[in-house]
Order: sequence, then C-alpha cells, then structure tokens
Amino acid sequence: QVIYDSNDPWLRYGTAKKLMKVQSTLAESGYRLKIWEAFRPTAAQFRLWEVCPDSTYVADPHNGFSSHSRGNTIDITIVYSNGTEVLMPTGFDDFSKLADRDFSDCIKEAAENAAYLEKIMVENGFSGYYGEWWHYTDTNSYPVEQNFQPANKE
Repeated sequence: QVIYDSNDPWLRYGTAKKLMKVQSTLAESGYRLKIWEAFRPTAAQFRLWEVCPDSTYVADPHNGFSSHSRGNTIDITIVYSNGTEVLMPTGFDDFSKLADRDFSDCIKEAAENAAYLEKIMVENGFSGYYGEWWHYTDTNSYPVEQNFQPANKE
C-alpha cells in the first residue's frame, strides 16, 4: 500500500556521501544500489503505523519516530548494472521471519548476496536492523525532521 507520494530518496548530506562510497565499491563488482525508501515524513510514519501496527517492522510514532524521519536511514538492495535485482532472502517490505538477518532459512545465493550488502554497508558506516535485511541506518545520528529540506541539512 502506498503511504505517501515521493519518488525522491532524500538523505542527509553525510549519509549520502557514505552511500556514494558504497555505490563505488559495488560498481567495482558490476553492481549498483537500488533505493526503495530514504527520508520518511513524520505524517507518513503515523499513517504507516495505522496500516501496520507491528513494532517488529514499523516504528510506533507515539513512542518515537523511525530513523527514516531523521534522513539517515535507507531501504536498499543490490541490482545488476542493467537494473535487475539480485536474489535476496525476500522482496522489499516482506514482513515475515524470512526478512530478518538470520540467513540460515534462505537459499545460499540469497544469503550470500544479503551478507555481501551488509558487509559493504557496515564497512562504510552503516548499521543494519535485524528484522529487515534491506534496512540500514547511518551510524551518525540526526534529529527527527518534520519537513526535511535536504539542501539545508548536513
């Protein structure tokens, strides 16, 4: 279900710079990043909670906002140079046990691809959320933004 209308993945400048390093590393192996989601407006966080009130997969905005609302968190995958997604444990926003970072329950190729992405992200200053193989947060924290204006934020 579409929660809000945005095709532009906005990030903090420092987070975007780290992500550029990830992209360079992936390019050396013939891959690139696909970004599904980045900054999420706080109003969208409330709507997402209404649609999926499960704190395993959605941050309860009544108890603090998602790191997506800080502009330093992204949901991503790896694609081949032609844009085709590589095999991963699940598709995006698959709210099941298969989406977590225990890759023992998926096929070997998917586990290796997810582990490869995780390795590169961690090496470049990101940490992953255990419940979603696609979710990464910059280790540098920022305040929550009600209306994120990327040109004005470090």
